Amino acid sequence: MKIIKYLVLLLSVFSLPVLASEGATNTANIQEIRLSLDSVWVVMGGILVFFMQAGFALIESGSVRSKNTINVLMKNYMDACLGGLVFWLLGFGLMFGVNASGWIGTTHFAPNVMDDWHWNLLFFQMMFAATATTIASGAMAERIHFVAYVVSAAVVSGLIYPVFGSWAWGSIFEGAGWLKALGFIDFAGSTVVHSIGGWVAGWHWQASLCWARVWDVLDVMGKFTIWQDITCP
Repeated sequence: MKIIKYLVLLLSVFSLPVLASEGATNTANIQEIRLSLDSVWVVMGGILVFFMQAGFALIESGSVRSKNTINVLMKNYMDACLGGLVFWLLGFGLMFGVNASGWIGTTHFAPNVMDDWHWNLLFFQMMFAATATTIASGAMAERIHFVAYVVSAAVVSGLIYPVFGSWAWGSIFEGAGWLKALGFIDFAGSTVVHSIGGWVAGWHWQASLCWARVWDVLDVMGKFTIWQDITCP
């Protein structure tokens, strides 16, 4: 009986490393499965956000005159194409690069070497950059030249949205934005995405009104000058 007890004890001692390695393997497998599920969830969310471009295209093309339909559709097309490219080239680094100052990121511009999770995040944020730009396009419909809109879309996707996003969300590599450090919390992109689009649209409206007033003044002054030239000998 004693021999049997000793054998059982000896087998238990030798089996401990095997059980420990199996536990570590199971933990690693669980982590991989969780990362895969998180990645699928983020990519699906990015696809749904991208599908919002179709909704914006429909509502904007249905709200303008028929002659401007193609112009509005091309603006939405450029939001995703050009805006996404500019965000990859410049915006991702400004938004999520190493942020030691709390204002802007200084690394990871035009990234080409990252892990799978960071590529998922790049795709997801790229879609939101296009969304922030598209929100403003509705206010600019029939009020801005196509080339001017393309320039503004590049500025919003590559500079305005990423910089404010860096303030609110900080860096995923190192550092934190100054708003995040103060305890600022953004709820589902309501400030970083939708508010930015609204402020850009509001700025455009204000600029349009200012220019309209300038042209009205010039128009009145021109008419008054012509009237003086006609009536005065």
